[in-house]
Amino acid sequence: MRQVIECVPNFSEGRNGDTVHALATAVCAAPGVRLVNVSADPDHHRTVLTFLGEPGAVAEAAFRCARVAVERIDLRSHQGVHPRIGAVDVMPFIPLRNVPISECARIAHEVGYRIAHELDVPVYFYEHAALPGRPKDLPTIRRGGFERWAGRPLTGERAPDAGPAFLHPTAGAAIVGARGPLIAFNINLDTDRVEVAQHIASTIRQERERVEQLRGVRALGLFLPSRGIAQVSLNLTQPDQSPLWWVLGYVRSLAAQWDVQVLETELVGVAPASAICEAAARCLQNASLREEHILDLWLDPEWNP
Repeated sequence: MRQVIECVPNFSEGRNGDTVHALATAVCAAPGVRLVNVSADPDHHRTVLTFLGEPGAVAEAAFRCARVAVERIDLRSHQGVHPRIGAVDVMPFIPLRNVPISECARIAHEVGYRIAHELDVPVYFYEHAALPGRPKDLPTIRRGGFERWAGRPLTGERAPDAGPAFLHPTAGAAIVGARGPLIAFNINLDTDRVEVAQHIASTIRQERERVEQLRGVRALGLFLPSRGIAQVSLNLTQPDQSPLWWVLGYVRSLAAQWDVQVLETELVGVAPASAICEAAARCLQNASLREEHILDLWLDPEWNP
């Protein structure tokens, strides 16, 4: 049966349309790969690509767009609200069909070593691709960002897993890994008070060990200058455990304590049909709504309800 994996690289560029186009073009030029989403945000100053295909094809497309990022992105003049340490800030590989997570870890190593050796960029491996005895979680590896480590030797705990012992002067470092499905979900508030979003994010981080639906939820409180609003930026790393509708309701209740309402939400990249269907079922008050009710899924010959 056909093997399918997903790659969701996050690049530190969300304003230059030519660079975003060049990144997407590099993916589309790789045979056997389907680019399914491009999400670029000027405040985060970040672009997220989502592409699918067989493992070898996805690995080649991932390296091609990484090469474009290293050539075109200069972090010395980059400022956005999202944390980052590299032009290729994070590049995860996710198993979708007939592929074990160990195969995605192998591909992460293959692509990571190519980035290190061919592009002269230090590489850290994370989550299921993390090397023995090394940090696994993304926030720990990215801590300090580009500015803290630029020009400083990367030694001891900061030593990269591959590549030079200094950040690339313009492209920083790359974090490459393998993980399960994740939903990137932003909740925009109808206020310019960033302290509200920061309080909500801090509460989520404090409560995630106690509240089952918050386990695996990563949260940041940010201010979006171009829109003049505050945002709670979320990564749902265990989407089966953290329903979108529940997380939204939780944030809405915390915001209400500040007399603030939810303005809108944003989905960055793509999400599993099951998560969207569950949210729709809740919104429509239709407990019997299932994925088989979604017509478009039946157009996929490999989909089995």
